[in-house]
Amino acid sequence: QVQLVESGGGLVQAGGSLRLSCAASGRISSVNTMDWYRQAPGKQRELVATITSGGSTNYADSVKGRFTISRDNAKNTVFLQMNSVKPEDTAVYYCRFNALGLISYWGRGTQVTVSS
Repeated sequence: QVQLVESGGGLVQAGGSLRLSCAASGRISSVNTMDWYRQAPGKQRELVATITSGGSTNYADSVKGRFTISRDNAKNTVFLQMNSVKPEDTAVYYCRFNALGLISYWGRGTQVTVSS
């Protein structure tokens, strides 16, 4: 059974940095895109960043220039480097892996809190 486990969340001051990780346990083959989402209290879950198997990336406008997504295909791990964080980045961050056959896996989330 495949599980995704996020780590690296926590409390950080505005202007600081955090690095989130998401690793898959269990056998998972042919992961196409890997995504980071976030959900703030009272808001809908939103897509933050995407990386394809070839390394192409895409970001939400709100995080462009501040966040960087990367992946380690050999370890089925995705990272999110968060720099110059803002209080509005406060949310639960989730990773998602999209595999062949339109199968998606979600992590349980990690809390990121940015203090002003």
